[in-house]
Amino acid sequence: MTEDKIEILSVELLNQHRSLVNELRVLARRLRLDFGWHYLLDLVWLIQHLGVDESGRVIDAGAGVGLMQWYLAGKGVDVYSVDRGSREDLDLYFRARYKVSGLRPEDLLSGRTVVGGQLKAAAPLAAKAKRQMRNLASLGKMLLPAEGKGRVSIYNQDLKTLVDIPDNSVDGVVAVSALEHNTPEGLRQVVTELLRVLKPGGRLVATLGAAAGKDWFHEPSKGWNYSAASLREIFQLDAASPDNYGRHAELLQALRDCAELRDNLAAFYSRSGDNGMPWGKWDPQYIPVGVCKVKTADSGQ
Repeated sequence: MTEDKIEILSVELLNQHRSLVNELRVLARRLRLDFGWHYLLDLVWLIQHLGVDESGRVIDAGAGVGLMQWYLAGKGVDVYSVDRGSREDLDLYFRARYKVSGLRPEDLLSGRTVVGGQLKAAAPLAAKAKRQMRNLASLGKMLLPAEGKGRVSIYNQDLKTLVDIPDNSVDGVVAVSALEHNTPEGLRQVVTELLRVLKPGGRLVATLGAAAGKDWFHEPSKGWNYSAASLREIFQLDAASPDNYGRHAELLQALRDCAELRDNLAAFYSRSGDNGMPWGKWDPQYIPVGVCKVKTADSGQ
């Protein structure tokens, strides 16, 4: 798997990589994280295509507090966890399990500062007490060995300007359904910047939304869906790079019929109409697509 490619994700990935699916489910439960409605497909496809060995260095682009960074760190990979949203007060629950630091001093507050700030916050007493008990327990666990040899470096920064990461310095870049929240022009800038920091021969792998025809914006999830032609241009893929957009309708219908994803829809979808599955009604309006770009000597210049 060394060539550039565009691939609409098939629900068959769940059966083809069942052991990985089970591993991801166990890790998510342990970390108290929920999956986005199609994220299991995204995670499996991305992990299969990233191609970074233990001791490699990877950017998780648009990471938030999502599962990918913790999965990779557990496998021994060093991760730049990049997101324009601040994680300076990252829950101590994660810090107790992984080696976590700020890329810059301002990117991550100390654990004691986080706990102290929560004590002063005007949160309801019961909720505050519950979180405080969990974080105080996590402070003690931070003295124990971390899971895996990898480190997660929190970097609160816009993906268009990764000023603290040198050219040609990371082995891979991964983005789990995050890049589509940029405008199309913004996405072009992001891809150029990600290719700048990627080593020649390294892979940029990302999942976004697929559009059968013209690019369109899905308002509830605030994400763009792209045609194969747009992805090929934005990610600087060779004109001959393969895609399976001819199967768009078939694969979307299979996704709509997927009982495994439907029956495990995260509860948070039911709380709002402003998300990828409004009010928790299983009705996929788009399908995820994976993009793999292998950096050549002249990419991203």
